[in-house]
Amino acid sequence: MLALYNSVMNKLLFAELSAWLMQAGLAGTAETDIVSGFCERCVAGGLPLARTVVFIDTLHPVHEGRLFRWGYDPTQAPSVLEYGRTSPDGLAASGFDPKDVQAAARWRNSPFYRMLQTGDSMLRRRLNAANKNEFAWLADLHADGVTDYVAIISRFAADGVIGEMDGVYSSWATKTPGGFSDDQIAALERLVPYLALAIKSVSLARMTGTLMQTYLGRDAGHACSADGFYAALRIQSMLSSGLVICAASRVLPTLHRSRQSHY
Repeated sequence: MLALYNSVMNKLLFAELSAWLMQAGLAGTAETDIVSGFCERCVAGGLPLARTVVFIDTLHPVHEGRLFRWGYDPTQAPSVLEYGRTSPDGLAASGFDPKDVQAAARWRNSPFYRMLQTGDSMLRRRLNAANKNEFAWLADLHADGVTDYVAIISRFAADGVIGEMDGVYSSWATKTPGGFSDDQIAALERLVPYLALAIKSVSLARMTGTLMQTYLGRDAGHACSADGFYAALRIQSMLSSGLVICAASRVLPTLHRSRQSHY
């Protein structure tokens, strides 16, 4: 039976989850395991999560980023998805494939796109018949019994932004009648940055491995074990000069899938 959430549990949950996330990030735990472990611990602690989506842009020559789902039927929505570009330049590179254009349009009608325009870090909607069509995919959530939806952008500081990798995006939904309580929203606002930090850490490690294989050669990983310092300096130099970002935008531009719905 779901535990009742209260202020005492809030403190205990925060202490436990922040420590667990720190260890998961340091250990390089897979993002899917971090997201599922986080959500399962939240539910056990009394937060009535029903569905969660977390995604982060990455410097990849084909995919714009990676998206992780929890609480969805895996036969209909895979737990991890690598999505393609949604910018005008990215659509042009794909030849304006109709599916990509449609997905990009849904992205522009998303809570996250609205938040990027307004500068907000959180958007909340208690779902009902009157507002279910305000953003893309909210109608689907409402039809599935979701009562409350929260979108959060955990932005990186300016010095921590690399290309389009500017933050961790997440959404949180519940089917509890009446939606999230104010204390539960406050708990999410406090906990999600720790989740974002763990996801960023693991994603940067993954990105570094991809860049080493792509731009330093397939054997770079082995070489780095003996000479990691100089390899790291070379990668940092490439990132700082923008060589990797520019090259990645030109490599295999048409072999991608569009950013998907159900954020």
